[in-house]
Parts: sequence; structure tokens; C-alpha cells
Amino acid sequence: MPDFFYDVLPIAILFGTLAVLLLIGMPIAFAIGSAALFTIFIDFPLDKAAILVSQQMVNGLNSFGLLALPFFIVAGNLMNRGGLAVRLINFAMLLGGRLPGSLSHVNVIANMMFGSLSGSAVASAAAVGGIMKPLQDKHGYPTAFSSAINVASCPTGLLIPPSNILILYALVSSTSVQYLFIAGYIPGLLMGLGIMIGIFLLGKRYKIPQQKIVLEQRPLNVIFDALPSLLLVVIIMGGIVGGVFTATEASAIAVVYSLFLGFAYKELKVKALPSILLDSVLTTSIVLLMIATSSAMSWAMANADIPNAIAEFVLNYSSNPIVIMLLMNVVLLVVGTFMDMSPAVLIFTPIFLPIAILLGVDPVHFGIILVFNLCIGICTPPVGTALFVGCSVSGAKIGEVVPKLLPLFLIMVTTLALIVAFPALTMWLPELAGYKS
Repeated sequence: MPDFFYDVLPIAILFGTLAVLLLIGMPIAFAIGSAALFTIFIDFPLDKAAILVSQQMVNGLNSFGLLALPFFIVAGNLMNRGGLAVRLINFAMLLGGRLPGSLSHVNVIANMMFGSLSGSAVASAAAVGGIMKPLQDKHGYPTAFSSAINVASCPTGLLIPPSNILILYALVSSTSVQYLFIAGYIPGLLMGLGIMIGIFLLGKRYKIPQQKIVLEQRPLNVIFDALPSLLLVVIIMGGIVGGVFTATEASAIAVVYSLFLGFAYKELKVKALPSILLDSVLTTSIVLLMIATSSAMSWAMANADIPNAIAEFVLNYSSNPIVIMLLMNVVLLVVGTFMDMSPAVLIFTPIFLPIAILLGVDPVHFGIILVFNLCIGICTPPVGTALFVGCSVSGAKIGEVVPKLLPLFLIMVTTLALIVAFPALTMWLPELAGYKS
């Protein structure tokens, strides 16, 4: 009994403190840091515990790879304000405008493209949703279902590279960013394709207009306008895969290229740069503070042997790999509804990755599974950031959007199940590029 008590006590203090602090409204970064402090306090005096937390926070940020995050955040904000979204939406209309319920399909395609370039689901939901809303209203598209489509499709760009969240997972798991980026293509495309299938299946039920949209511009002009924006992905991925530069160097190139495009399109003004940089600094500081406090929590968990304790519990609970993978996916889906993606990756990667490796799951494959789960989580209440942004852009009420979102949510979960059950969907491209597990 005493041994069991001492095994369970750190877990209870860590997650109990975190849950209570989040429920009372404490910002998540401070809640994570405080939970880590209380857990370390079990084994050390308060002054030493505070020093250890501070040291681990500094160590957590002492990584050259983290430089990619602020650069990609700046690049995403430059794209958002530099006219890239409009051109990508026009290109998406060229691709999906002839499908029944065309504007809904265009919304999905545009989110896949802009989300992958900006690396932010929230930015994609705001930029694409803001442009699509007047067009959809003009053609009589139902607001609630259109908003649900925008919310469900905006996280696709977090799987399609370049992706900030995949960079974060790579740093925590010591996995190759290059192969993670390559692995994200097929799952990201499948997520978007699944939502487009959902539009076909649900279109008549939710009274989506079935007319096709024909662009006034010539197709060649649309392609010519969008090509420089799409070329960014080619430059970044081609450089990383070809070994020309690292992911960190690619992020800096993305900033320079986005700045150049913004001025070339004449949509970005010099006087707008201070506000763009300020927004980027604020976003970066929030993300880095969460990384720092999550690093302290990871050390607290390792010190209390919490990952091994949870791994033993899960493995003792069932010896069936399918049941264990199902259990981990359910936990991640639930966690994603309550926690932002960055801290969720930082906290649960050290817990679940060793279990996944014991089950024979490749770290690259598990990273895609983890991020896919959390992508679904940001679309669902109560803390679905993509849901809140999508509703605020469209003007729809959350209570009206959520019922329309549920069928799309089930399609996304089904697509996730395919990714989990068939590792080749994730691993085929990395292995083609030379990856060896």
C-alpha cells in the first residue's frame, strides 16, 4: 500500500494541480509551470524546487531548432496580410469550382493550401473564412454548415508541411523534421479529402447550392497569380529534402520570400510591418513560454518516473496492441478538446511515444497520429480555438455550428483510424525518400 501510494502521489499532484488551475482560469503556461513546481516539491525543498523549475525552463528553450518557430510565425503573419490568401482562394476555385457545392470544396482546398503555408489553423480559418463568407452569403450557402466546413478543414495545413507543430514534435522526440514533413502530406490530403466527401454526402441535407462557380479571370492568369505563393512550398521542401538548408534556415527563407511577395503584390505596406512583428512577437512569446514550462513539467514527470508508471499501467491494462493504440488515441482526442496543441505535444509525447515504440510503431508514424488527434481537438468544444475563430469570422453561433460539425468530426476520426491502421499511408513517402526506421 505505501509503495502504491508513493507511485500514484506524483501523478495525482501533477495532473490534479493542472486540472484545478485550468478550471479556475489560470493561463495554461502558468498552470503547467505551477503543476511542475508542486510535483518537484515532493522530493526537494521549495527553494531548490523553484531553482530546478527555472533551470529546466531555460534548458527547454536552449535549442537551435526552436528558432524555426518564430520565423514561421512571422512568415505566416506576412502571408496573411500580404495578399496570398486571395490568390490561393482563386486558385482553389479553379480546382474545385466545377464540383457541386463548389464554394464549400473551395473552402477546404484553400485551407489546405493556406494552412500549409502559414502553419497556423487559426490564421487559415480567419483568412480563408473571412474571404469566403461574403461569396457564400451571395450564393445562398447555409452559414452554420459553411462555418463547420471552414472549422473542420483549417487544421489540414498543420499536417501538410511546413508545420510548426511537427517541428515541435521533432524537437521533443528527436525525430527527423525532414521525414516528418514528408510523412505529413498523405494524411493531410486524406483529412481534406474526407471533409470534401462529407460535403458530397451532406450537401443536400444541409441545402448547399449545387451550382458551379466559373471564374471571370482566365485560368492561366489565376495560375500565374498563385504560382509564386505555391512556389514557397517547393522552395522550402525542396531545400530541406535536398539537404540545401535545414528547417530552421528554411523558416528564415520563408520570411524573406513572404516579405518579397507581399511587396510584389502591393498588398503589404512598410507601415504595417511594426504591427505584424508585434503580433508575431506576442504569439511567439506565448508559444515559447508554454514550451519552457512544459519542459519543466517533462523533467518533473521524468524525476517522478511518471512516464514509466503510466506505460506500465497501460501495458498491464491490456496486452492487445490494438486496444492500447485505441486507448492512447481516445486519450489524445479528449486531451485535444481541453488543451492547446503545443503543450499537449510537449506533455504527452514523453508519455506515449515509449509505449508506441514498444508496440512497434515508428516515431515518425506516431508523430503524425499525435498531431492528427490534436488537429481534431482544436475543432471541438470546450477549448476549440479553430471553432471559436471560425464562428467569430462567420457570425454563426457555436450552438448552431457544433451539430453540423459532428458528422465531419466522425469523418475525421474515420480518416484517423485509417492512418493508424495502415502505417504505409504515412511511411510510404519517407521510405521513398530514404528513411529507415
